[in-house]
Amino acid sequence: MATLEEKQVMVVGIDDSQHSTYALEWTFDHFFTPPLASNSPFKVVVVHAITSATSVVASLAEPGIAEVLPQVESDLKKIAARGIEKAKEICISKSVSDVIFEVVEGDPRNVLREAVEKHHASVLVVGSHGYGAIKRAVLGSVSDYCVHHANCTVMIVKRPKMP
Repeated sequence: MATLEEKQVMVVGIDDSQHSTYALEWTFDHFFTPPLASNSPFKVVVVHAITSATSVVASLAEPGIAEVLPQVESDLKKIAARGIEKAKEICISKSVSDVIFEVVEGDPRNVLREAVEKHHASVLVVGSHGYGAIKRAVLGSVSDYCVHHANCTVMIVKRPKMP
């Protein structure tokens, strides 16, 4: 099969949502099924973006807000660590071994675009939160941004609605 030098790179963006967990599992189920799992044509880079603590509390102009920044930063790092551990468990359960894990501080849209460039990825996989038009307009859509700005194929994996 493909040697390490020939392998294309697939970046998978994760966060602490069930949507990104589903996207990672779906990707492995469809692109890394046995016997391909251990000899896949892709090297995987799992990227978890951490929003900076200052941007999380920037809207709160309360006295003493600076004192909570270290705690917010610590909590954000713990959330990212749990996300990476979950991703590692999924990799093990799906027998996918050629994986790099990264936690990067910044806006998820820019972090994923930069990861694509850094690793010369041919595919970017992101989950869809399934926001409606209004929520997408207010919150912004990471997947929409990536479709328009990433220099590779972008695959958006939407988790089916549960009845």
